[in-house]
Amino acid sequence: MKHRIVVLGAGYAGAYVAGNLARRLSPADIELTVVNAVPDFVQRQRLNQLAAGRDIEAPKLTDVFAGTGIRLRVARVTAVDPERAVVVVADADGGGDLGYDTLVYALGSHRDDHGVPGVAEHAFDVAGRPSALRLRERLDSLGGLDRQGDGGSVVVVGDGLTGIETATEIAEARPGLSVALVARGELGARLSDGARGHLRRACDRLGITVLENTRVEAVEATRVLCADGTALAADATVWTAGFAVSPIAAAGGLEVTEAGQMVVDRTMRSVSHPDVYAVGDSVFTLGDNGLPLPMNCGSAGFTGRQAIEAIVGRLTGRTIANVKLVYQYNAISLGQRDGILQLIDGEAEPKPRFMGGRKAVRVKAGIQKGALWGTSHPTFGLPRRRHRLAAAPKTPTGTSGHAAV
Repeated sequence: MKHRIVVLGAGYAGAYVAGNLARRLSPADIELTVVNAVPDFVQRQRLNQLAAGRDIEAPKLTDVFAGTGIRLRVARVTAVDPERAVVVVADADGGGDLGYDTLVYALGSHRDDHGVPGVAEHAFDVAGRPSALRLRERLDSLGGLDRQGDGGSVVVVGDGLTGIETATEIAEARPGLSVALVARGELGARLSDGARGHLRRACDRLGITVLENTRVEAVEATRVLCADGTALAADATVWTAGFAVSPIAAAGGLEVTEAGQMVVDRTMRSVSHPDVYAVGDSVFTLGDNGLPLPMNCGSAGFTGRQAIEAIVGRLTGRTIANVKLVYQYNAISLGQRDGILQLIDGEAEPKPRFMGGRKAVRVKAGIQKGALWGTSHPTFGLPRRRHRLAAAPKTPTGTSGHAAV
């Protein structure tokens, strides 16, 4: 009987892990299934561009996995039962139970409204392709494609990287709109002094109104209410003030943090259920500097590579390599013609020097293209001989790592 590997989620982390496991393990020994709610690969880090009006490629997962032997199940995950080693899914045919021997949990994250009234009813977001397209439709209705536009107003709440990129992308693509960016603290607080100045100049150039040290108390259909009594007119409110993970892992009894991320050892293996691995936004893990890795595409790659090494090693009886878990930089786009590349030191603090302008744009574009290509070509370099599974897969001595929390 073949060893059943099930991967939940086909974002950057899940698709990368699935493709590489298919490349490295013999199809004679494994049955590899990917469960994803939509049939396309979503370039999540470019959804702000999609919302602003740019055409962003969304390859069909059937094309992505063609020739790999991977089975695609387009379905929504509703539950995980690690005691029975099954995943419960819902699809057009009604769904049901899907059994596994090894599970890779890569369900990612979604918008976190932090309990602020009105966000769910009135705010847009760029956390998923459908929501980004809804925002795009709303922006299309407002116009603003030239400076003689009707002057509609957009309020972006949240000054993290997603908020900054969304505000600048919309402001550049639709100069006729009035764009405001609401920052809970200081704008660009996680950047160096030089990069922070570059960001402020970019906002000024694009006509973005920045409100710092401002807390949003409620979102209404046509305005945003702030704690200091300010009411901001908003024909479209975009909520980027944080992301949360799915509650499915916690509901299934897997050990998770207070925020719901799975607790794992150094190899991305669940500390409570050894047949389960977590990667990407779904996992809480410490980097090599002893600090938690942030939710981003870079972390998805590092955690994904470590999970691949662990699964292949344990199933084939090979030594498990430790992949570097590092947080090295932030690459921030400020529209299509400007950007910031901020290097990060070993203490997760910004280094004094940064790269700005078109060079940073090219770096960010290269990262995005590389992530898409690597995920869309899992058969590249497919070896003629792939590793066979050991008769009794086991954890080699000294490779289990240590608990992340």
